Formats: sequence, structure tokens, C-alpha cells
Amino acid sequence: MALHLPASKKPLRLGLVPEEAAARHPGVPVTLDHDIDTVPEAGRELTFASLADLVDDLAARLWAAGVRAGEHIALYKTHNFDIYLLACAASRLGAVPVLLSPALDGTTVRALLDRLERPNLLTDEAKLSGPLAGLPLAESAARVIVPRGERPGTVSLEELAGSPRRTPVRLDGDQPALMTHTSGTTGVPKLVVHTALSLRGRYRPQERLVRLIRERETYAVHVSFVHSRMYMALAVMLEHGMPVVVIDDPEPERVAPLLARTRPGIVETHPNTFVEWEELVEHPLRPLSNVKYYSGTFDAIHPPTIHKLLSASLRRNPIFFQFYGQSECGPLVARWYTRKNALKANGRCLGYPLPGMTHLRVVPRDGQRPSKKTPGFIEVMSDGRAITYYAEDERYQEECDGRWWRTGDVGYRDRWGRVHVLDRAVDVIENVDSTLEVEDAVLGRLDELVELVLVAGPSGEAVPVVCTKNNVPLDPARWRGAVKDFPQLADPIQLPLAELPRTATMKVQRLELARRLRERLEPA
Repeated sequence: MALHLPASKKPLRLGLVPEEAAARHPGVPVTLDHDIDTVPEAGRELTFASLADLVDDLAARLWAAGVRAGEHIALYKTHNFDIYLLACAASRLGAVPVLLSPALDGTTVRALLDRLERPNLLTDEAKLSGPLAGLPLAESAARVIVPRGERPGTVSLEELAGSPRRTPVRLDGDQPALMTHTSGTTGVPKLVVHTALSLRGRYRPQERLVRLIRERETYAVHVSFVHSRMYMALAVMLEHGMPVVVIDDPEPERVAPLLARTRPGIVETHPNTFVEWEELVEHPLRPLSNVKYYSGTFDAIHPPTIHKLLSASLRRNPIFFQFYGQSECGPLVARWYTRKNALKANGRCLGYPLPGMTHLRVVPRDGQRPSKKTPGFIEVMSDGRAITYYAEDERYQEECDGRWWRTGDVGYRDRWGRVHVLDRAVDVIENVDSTLEVEDAVLGRLDELVELVLVAGPSGEAVPVVCTKNNVPLDPARWRGAVKDFPQLADPIQLPLAELPRTATMKVQRLELARRLRERLEPA
């Protein structure tokens, strides 16, 4: 194995990140595109100093509400930046924030609360009157906390304004510090347990990259507030004093004036949002004209989209960084694209492991040497790996081989050592080398497509699900020309983009989509 450089043993305590950043860069701005649910009076124009004060204030309110060190506090509320603030506030008390996607249904949330054995639950009126209505929360949660207003059986943080501030609690670095969850495409999601030391491990490669940026650039981000990526991204940017723009509503016409005003030099969002933001390339306000660096994680992004986004920048030699990672491990493999190589790039080639920090091997699936035709299981080693799945350690250990972790993806390494990720193991379709590679190729040939997903049909055949711009009917002749290299594909099924089932990070839930298609196709 290549040389490994262990990560720092200094724990990354989320509750202290804003305070430590404010001590060095108090006046650096943080701009929001929305009001903060819990403290709307704070406004949309913050600084590092006011951000730190909000976290300290909310920690005091949570303590007054009864939250204590070592306890779990499940955050399940309307998507809003206060999820980040409340998670940091809970961490500041030594409690363990458990981030639950606002997209989860009430039955799933109750199952997760029961798994946590009556945690504190922080939710809001929209959830209590919606997905949680009728559920016996008194049985599943030790207490129910709401941001504002009065509701029987709940504690309101609004009523606890002005509570005495608390001294931060510093738990040991190997204690649970944060929980996120998996996408739940095959049942109730698993709760991924991160420690302050594992967070430091996943922080390291991101911080090393930002350290190479010599100028202070404004960082604009639209990432799920319940994903660990948001917490690592802000930890890095706050550490380096980068102005931050936080976006909740990604609708292009809403984003355009915000980006035109703040002129970010770094932009990060989900791959599917980057597809939507292709509209910004020709926008008269030129909102992407000052972007020097794009950052993409979570899922594969198609090379034509990368090329379009790079073309929008007026900066010299803009770069698109593509990271391959996982909630359990953080960033693992990286490469970058420029205007010169984006269109010609192989979207399945995700680059190299991060030198000295992450390591990768490919294990045969069927006894044959891993290659494009016979991809193997991808296994990784990283100091950023989570320590377990809460209350499901056996499921976690099934994916471990000592320090190696099986990602669930299949692929191979080429003769130069570059990592090619072809598919999730559960998404492999017979007679298709890589569903993702086919999708890249066809999307590059048909500008009218905004999404293409290959899933297995009722008989295991490869069914293309297509979404077009403005739901314009797909031209059969153009489709046949674009897929002439892929005779194994079934006839396409066209759906509106909004009907694709997605995770909190906007990934298409392929197994759920395949299930829905089977229900639709089998009677025929």
C-alpha cells in the first residue's frame, strides 16, 4: 500500500468552528437567500461574529430546553439554514445532532427515533401538522422542541431567548459527534456515526485543496443542510476566512441575481442542481462570470454540463473539481476539468486517490481480474471513515475488511492507476458495461435531455428513463440516432423531471424508480 500520512489527532468539534473562525475573521460576511426559521430577526446578512453568537445563543436555549451532553437530538424540520446552526449548537453542548432529511416520511422518522431510543426531537409546525401528525411522539421522543410558537406538549426555543450562555463541552475525539443517514433506497435508512476525529479526517483533504487558493474568494453553496458535506465545507471556508453565500432555493431565476450581486469565485452544489444551473450560462446578469472554481461531489456529473459551466466564467483558466466520496468516508478520489478537456473527458474516470490521505483497491467480484468488462468491488481506506451504523453495527462490519471499507460501487483501475467507477453494485444491468457511461454518452448527444437514467425493467432489460427540457416530447428519430451504439436498450420512457424519486442530495433513487416502472410495465 502507498504511504499513509495519519490525520491530525485534534478533534474537529463542530460547535466550536464558528467561534474559532470569528476570533480570526469576525467581519467576514455570510449571506443567506432566506430567513432563519428559529431566529428570523437575525436577517440575511450575517458576519462570522454574528454567526458564532447565534450558535452560542441557540446552545443556551437548547440547554434551557433540557438537552444535555451525550444525549441525541434528532433534527427533522423544514429545510433551512437553522438546521446547521442548531446542529452546531447541540454539538457545543456535547449533545449528538442526528440530521434527518426533511424529505423522510413520518413512518421512517418514527422508526429512526425508536432506534435512537427516545432522543430529543427538534421539529416544527409543518412537520408536526404533516408527516408526524397522529404519531405517538411521546413514546418515541424524550421531549419535542420547536423553533417558534406555542404548541401543547412542546418546548419553544423562541420562549427561551436570553437564556444564560454555557461553557462549551469538549467530548473526547473518539466519541460520537454527529449522525447523518444513508439514502434509504433499500428500506429504513442507516444512521452513520461520525466522531470529531473522523470529521477531522474528512476535513483534511478539503482543507488542503482550499489552502492552494491564494486569493480570498467568495464561496457560494447549495448543499443539503442535513448532509455532512455542508458541515465540512463551512468548517473549511470559515477557517480560511472565505465569505460565504448560502443558497436554499436553487431555482435559476432566484439564484441569478444573488450570484450576480455576490460574485462568487467558488461554487458548489449537487450535480442535478448544476444541470439546472446550465440556464445561468446565458443569463443576462452573467451570475457565473467570476467563478474560478466549481466543486462537485455526491454523484457523477456529466461532462457536457461541466463544459457549459466552465464556459460561463470570464476568469482565466477556471477549474471544475470532481470528487468521488461517500457519506461513510468523505472524499476519496479526485480529478479536475478545464475548458480544454471537459468535453473529451471520460465521465467514468474519477481520477486518483488523494495522496497520503486515501487509498483504494478493487476486489474481483467473480474471480476475474477487474476491468471494464468485469468490474470489481471498490474498497477504500481513509481516516475520515465513520465508526459504525448506530444500533446496527453488524451491518457496518459486513462492509469492513480490517481498515478497508467496501463502498458498494463497482469499477476498475486503468494502467495509469486512475479509478473508473462504473455503477453501484445494486444497479448493475446485464449486457450493459456501465449504466453511467451510457447516460454520459447519450446526454452528450441530445441537448434536449435534462436527465437520463438507466434502470432494470421487469425482465432485467435496460430501460432508459428520459426527462426533456420543458417536458417537450422526445423525437423518436433523434433518440434512435443517439443510441445506435447501444442496441441492448429498451424503448425509452419519458417522465417529468419532478417525478424522479430523489435523495436529500438530489440523487435519483434508482431502485425506487425501477420499482415504480415495474408496477407501470408489468400489467402490460
